[in-house]
Order: sequence, then C-alpha cells, then structure tokens
Amino acid sequence: MILSKSGITDVYKSAVTGNIGTSPISGSAILLKCDEVTGTIYTVDAAGPLPCRVTNASKLTTAALNMQTAYTDAAGRSNPNFLNLGAGNIGGKTLTAGLYKFTTDVVIPTDITIKGSSKDVWIFQVAGTLKMSSAVRITLTGGAQAKNIFWQTSGAVTLGTTSHFEGIILGQTAINMQTGATINGRMLAQTEVTLQMNTIVKP
Repeated sequence: MILSKSGITDVYKSAVTGNIGTSPISGSAILLKCDEVTGTIYTVDAAGPLPCRVTNASKLTTAALNMQTAYTDAAGRSNPNFLNLGAGNIGGKTLTAGLYKFTTDVVIPTDITIKGSSKDVWIFQVAGTLKMSSAVRITLTGGAQAKNIFWQTSGAVTLGTTSHFEGIILGQTAINMQTGATINGRMLAQTEVTLQMNTIVKP
C-alpha cells in the first residue's frame, strides 16, 4: 500500500500489491501504470492512470488524515525501551519488541533481525533520516509480523538497491526506493514516494 500527499514517481516496471493513492495532489502525480498495481489506484480528481484509476476524493481525504494521526500517535509515544541504540547504527542487531527512540539519523548498513511473537509491536521513532544500504535485508523471526512494525521518521527514508524492508513507514517527508528494493509493508508519506522497479507487498 502506498499513500502520498504530493505524488508517486516510478521507473517502470514496479509491482505493487495493495491500494495506492495521493491526496490532496491531483491524480496526475501518480506515475505508475495500471499493469503495475494489483489493487485500486485512487485519485482525488479525474486524472491519473487510465483506465484503472478510481476517483474518490472523500476516501482519500480521510486516508490522509488517518495517516497524519498515525504519524502523530507514533511520534508521541514516551518512555522508550531503547534510546539511541547503537548511536543510530542498528546494522547487525536483533531487535526485540518495544519502543525505540533515536534523536539522530538511523542507518542500516548490514542485515538486521526483528524477533518476537505475532502479537508483539515495534515502534521506531527517528528524528532524522533513515537509510538502508544496498542489498541489506530485514528478517522477521519468531512470528513477528510486518503489520506490527512502525517506522516513524521525520527525515527522508531511503531503501538501497535490492534491499528488503519490513514494516509500515510513517514518513513526514519523502520515501525513496532505489532500483530493485522490496518492502513487505506500507509506505505512508506526507510528501512523495519514488519507485524504481520495486516490489511492494501489503502485509
């Protein structure tokens, strides 16, 4: 699933499983083609990919408000279990459930594991940018589910080439997927989302 306030760019061919939309910007800012999306492409106006786009401004307005609410909720959680873990470098770590707070940028230069049960929840509060290096993977173990992992980021998110990401990104700014990167999760951006031959699967 992808939701953006200011557009979705794309280098063909990406593969998105789930609904996508933009609001309040015009559907003309969605540059994906119909054959790249298994789901519904929603627009606020009579613009966007044809013949598949569906105009539903009220649904998108509600979705955008919910995205903002989710971001604010995640950002407002207090009493973190982990503060500035690894000074913002979480490469190579196994991350158990809890609230992680970072007052800096966060980098993932090497593979990480998110470990816990299907009912556990992870919230990552990132005051800066989040950058995952090329070919790096997040692996879930112990029953952990991507739908319970939230990455609240104030700065831009960049997923390197052929990397694999897990979880829901609540981005205050841009989310950038480089060539061949994949995500099992959702991308909810308050600015834009950029795709380059990526695979996005709804958890």
